[in-house]
Amino acid sequence: MDTQQSEQSLSLDIIIPIYNELDSIYELARRLQNVLNAIPELHWRILFINDGSTDGTLDAIRTLHVENQRFALIDLSRNFGHQAAITAGLACAEAEMVVLMDADLQDPPEVIPAMITAYLDGAEVVLGERKSRKETGIRRLGFDLFHRFFTWISDLPVKSNSGTFCLLGQAAFQSLAALQEKNRYIPGLRAWVGFKQEIVYYDRDKRFAGLPKQSLIKLGAYAFNAIFSFSYKPLRIILSIGLLCCIAGLSVAALFIIKRLLGLETAQTGFTTLITCLLFFGGAQLIGLGILGEYLARIYDEVKNRPLYLIREKKLPPLHSHQTQKEFTEKRI
Repeated sequence: MDTQQSEQSLSLDIIIPIYNELDSIYELARRLQNVLNAIPELHWRILFINDGSTDGTLDAIRTLHVENQRFALIDLSRNFGHQAAITAGLACAEAEMVVLMDADLQDPPEVIPAMITAYLDGAEVVLGERKSRKETGIRRLGFDLFHRFFTWISDLPVKSNSGTFCLLGQAAFQSLAALQEKNRYIPGLRAWVGFKQEIVYYDRDKRFAGLPKQSLIKLGAYAFNAIFSFSYKPLRIILSIGLLCCIAGLSVAALFIIKRLLGLETAQTGFTTLITCLLFFGGAQLIGLGILGEYLARIYDEVKNRPLYLIREKKLPPLHSHQTQKEFTEKRI
């Protein structure tokens, strides 16, 4: 396949949810521009979805837009969260291809040409799968445990070690954008819509600057959305525990009845046994109610039918505009 010929008339929107990334946004813009300008005849835009930043990131995006209108701004009215910001970007995308990525430069822009090549070779969804990652400590342990657990519990085959970073063909991203559920887990929804998938492997870098913007509590809520949106196994586990408890209870009751009938029962206070059983069954019931509550809370969110996000400002130029652009050759501070 002649790559240069295949890339003629291609269009690409890159969707980047961004929250307080002032330290990295200019370097991100520079690297993206260098990568995308090297692909012949590619019409591209960068859609920065500002998710309620408070550190000057919004002004930085406006500056980038003035210097090169292909850096577009979608400013949400407040912080709606990472997944809602991606959904806002998908609703505004118009290109033949869309790339989803984060703003911290852990997913290197230099991988994008390989994704485009896989798309030109017939893939409709190109996943970025991590060969390695630089996180350490409790965050790394949490990520590893979540991916293993979610692979086991999910009712859908979702690739482990593949996060948001991906390329979607037009049919795939339009199908993803059409899904209206409120508690979103993009990798799971991406697996649900299907389409022909290929994988591009890469090494995940460290954050370019600053601290992670997702706290452990937010990551935990994100993991819960993934589990309860794409698995019925927690409910089935509750049912199984209930059945086992009933069988155990009936077995113990039958044993005591037989012992009484045979005159073998001895007088025992049974205080320790009673307390242990009460604590076990009480804890099991509370866990079951908590799991049911997670499902019911998500149903409640869907019934309220509030919009997933609100847009305050939009600077979105036509995709095929050829406005003079200013090259970014230096890291800005």
